[in-house]
Amino acid sequence: EKWDFVLVSDIHEVGSEKEIKRKKFLDELSKKGFTIKKIEDKKLFYGVRAPKQIFRKYQWLLRNPDSRPQDPDAHHDIPVTTSFSLLRIRIVNFILQNTTTPDLEKLHDLMKKKVFEATFPLHEKEEVREFLKEKWARWRDIFCQQPIEKIRCYFGEKVALYFAWLGWYTCLLGIAAVVGMVIFVAGITVFSSSQVSKEICEASDTIMCPLCDQKCPFWLLSDTCTYAKRPPPRPRGATAPAPHCPHQVLFAMFMAIWATVFLELWKRQRATVVTDWDLYRWDEEEEELAMELINNLQHEPRQYQHSYFRSTIVLLLVLVMIAVLIGIAHALVIYRVIATALFTQSNFEFVREQATTMAVMTGAVLHYLTIVIMTKVNRRVALYLCDLEKPRTFSQRENNFTVKIFTFQFFTNFSSLFYIAFFLGRINGHPGNYVRIAGKWRLEECHPSGCITDLFIQMAIIMLLKQTISNVMEYLVPWIAHKIRKKQRRPKKRSMMLGEEEEAEDPCKKQWLSNYQLNEVNIFSLFDEFLEMVIQYSFTTIFVAAFPLAPLLAFCNNLFEIRLDAIKMMRLCRRMVPRKANDIGIWLQVLEAIGILAVIGNGLVIAITSDFIPLQVYKYTYSPCMTENSTGIDCSTGYINHSLSVFRIQDFEPHTKVPEMLPAFVRSEIKECRYRDYRNADDYSYTVQFWHIFAARLAFLILFEHVALCVKLIAAWYVPDVPQSVKNQFLERKHSNLR
Repeated sequence: EKWDFVLVSDIHEVGSEKEIKRKKFLDELSKKGFTIKKIEDKKLFYGVRAPKQIFRKYQWLLRNPDSRPQDPDAHHDIPVTTSFSLLRIRIVNFILQNTTTPDLEKLHDLMKKKVFEATFPLHEKEEVREFLKEKWARWRDIFCQQPIEKIRCYFGEKVALYFAWLGWYTCLLGIAAVVGMVIFVAGITVFSSSQVSKEICEASDTIMCPLCDQKCPFWLLSDTCTYAKRPPPRPRGATAPAPHCPHQVLFAMFMAIWATVFLELWKRQRATVVTDWDLYRWDEEEEELAMELINNLQHEPRQYQHSYFRSTIVLLLVLVMIAVLIGIAHALVIYRVIATALFTQSNFEFVREQATTMAVMTGAVLHYLTIVIMTKVNRRVALYLCDLEKPRTFSQRENNFTVKIFTFQFFTNFSSLFYIAFFLGRINGHPGNYVRIAGKWRLEECHPSGCITDLFIQMAIIMLLKQTISNVMEYLVPWIAHKIRKKQRRPKKRSMMLGEEEEAEDPCKKQWLSNYQLNEVNIFSLFDEFLEMVIQYSFTTIFVAAFPLAPLLAFCNNLFEIRLDAIKMMRLCRRMVPRKANDIGIWLQVLEAIGILAVIGNGLVIAITSDFIPLQVYKYTYSPCMTENSTGIDCSTGYINHSLSVFRIQDFEPHTKVPEMLPAFVRSEIKECRYRDYRNADDYSYTVQFWHIFAARLAFLILFEHVALCVKLIAAWYVPDVPQSVKNQFLERKHSNLR
C-alpha cells in the first residue's frame, strides 16, 4: 500500500478535548474522499491517501499540457514534467494544511495545541532513492558530479535547483580560490622584499608611543619585524597580503567581475535546466490558485492589498532591530577595549606583548557566539514581522521572510567587521587626547602591522569557526538525535509461549515507524541551507580585498557542504515536501545586491583601511623621486618616517603612566615618541599631507566604484541571461503551434 502522508499523534484519553479535535479533523478529510488508515504503537499513526479525482481536477484546472502530470492509472498520453508521486505529495500537503475543522482550526493550529505531533511524507523504497543513497549521499563521492535529474525526481524542483546552484557556485568558486591564493602568496612575497618592509625592520631608533595607559612601555618600530636567519625579513603579524600591494586592487576588481559573471552564467544554466523540465514559463500564482480550487471549489482568490500603516509599523520595527544589532556590535567594541586594557596589565609578558592580537581574537570568538545566538532571535523576529504584514500567499510570505532574515543576519555578521574595517584606529584620537569610554578606557588601536591585519584576523577566525564548528554541529546533532530516537523505539523481543503463533506485523508499521524516527524537517529547512550559503557568499566577496583566502575556505567548505546536505536529506531527516519552482526565487536579487555591496566594500577597504593610497600619494608627491633628481632609488624610500607623527611625552594625559626608560638595552632618556598619523608636532593638528591623502582616498573610491560598476554592467550585457538554444526552442514551439 502506498500512502501520501502520515499524521502522528499522542494517545489521548477518550473524550478529551485533543481527541475530539483530532477526530473532527480526520472526519473533514474523510468527507473530501481521503482514505485513512490507523496504526497504534506508542503513538497513533494515521496514513492518509487522497482520492484519484483530486488529481483529475488538477489536470482539468491546468489545461496547459506542459503542466499536466502523468497518472499511471489513466489511459492517455500526457507529457510528463514531474513524477506523479511528487504531485500527489504536493497536493495532499496543501489540502492538509488548508483543511479547516468546524471550529475553524487548521492543521497548523492543531499542531500548536499538540493535537498532532508530526506530519510528513514517506521516504519511498524506490530505485531513485536507492540510487541517490549509493551514488550521491556518500562522503566518497565528494568530487563526483551531482545527479540533478534524480534529485528532482525524488525531492522536487526546488531542492534540485538548490543543489544545481550550489554545485555551480562551488565550481566557479574554484577559479576565485586559485586566484586568491596566488594574490595571497604574491602579496606576502612582495611585501617581504619591499622598501617599506626593510625600513620597518631597520627602524631600530624609532621609538613608538605606548599602546595602553598602564604597564605598556615604549617600543621600537623594528619590534614588528621578526628577523629570519636569511633575508627577506617579514613583519610580525603581517599575515595578510601587503596593505599597500597593488595586487589587491586587481583582485578586488577581479572579484567584482567574477560575482557578475557567476550570476549571469547561473541564469543561463538555470534557463537550460528548467527548459528541459518544461517549467520555464511556469506560473507559481496559477499553481497556488489551482491548489486552492482543488481544496475548495467555492474558493475566491484573496485580493491584493497594501496597508501603509502596517508597512510603517513593520519598517519601524525593522529599524529598531537593526539598531539592536548595531548596539551588539558596539558592545563587542567595548569588550575589546576593556580586554586590551586588562591584557596589558597582565603579569605574563607574552600576554602583555600580544594584548591587541589577543583582544581581537577573543573578540572574534565572542562575535561568533553572538552570531549563533542572534540567528535564533532574528528568525523569531522576522516571522513575527511577516505575521504583521499578513502576506497574501505562502510564496509572498517566504519572500518577505527572506528579505528580513537576510537583513538581520547581514547586520549580525558584518556590523563588527564594518567597525574594524572603517572605524578602528580612526576615531580613537591621538596621544595626549585619546577618546575614552566612560572617561576611563581608551579606544583600541590597530595592530602594529596595520589596520588591515585586524580585519584579516577577524574574518579568518569567523569563517573558520562557521565552517568547522557549525558544519560539525549541523551533522552531529541530527545524527545523534536519530540514533537516540532509534534506540529508544527499538522493540523488545518477547519470548514465545509453547503453542503461541507469532502475530503478523502490518507491513506499513515498520515503514511509518522508521520514517518517524528520522529528524523533523519544516518549510524553512531548505531556506536555512540557502541562507547559510548566501551569508558565506557575502564573506567571500565583500571584504575579499582584505582576506584573499576567503574564496579558498568557501570552496573547501562547499565540497563537504554538498555531501553533508545530501546525507542529511537522504539518511537522517524525514522527506521534504516537494515544491515546484523554476528559479531560486528572491535569493537571486539578494545575490545581486551583495555584488553591489562587494564593490563598495572592497573600494572602501582599499581606500580607507589599507595603506595603498597613502603610499601612492607619498610616491608621486613627497618621495625622493619627486623632490630630488635621483635615479635608481626606490620611490617609497622614507615612507615609514613620513607616515609617523611626533608626540612630546610631557603632553601625556594623567591617565597614562609613562615609563621613564625603554628596556635595558636602551639607556637614554626619552623626550618624544612616534605614532601613526599625519599631525603637526606643535599643536597636533592635521598636516597638509593628511588632507592630500584624504582627497586621494575619496577620488580613488569614486573612481574604483564607478569603474567596477561599469565593468559589472558590461559583463552582464556581454553574457546573455538566456542561451540562444533556449530562445530558438521556444521560437520553434511558437511556430509549430501556429501552423
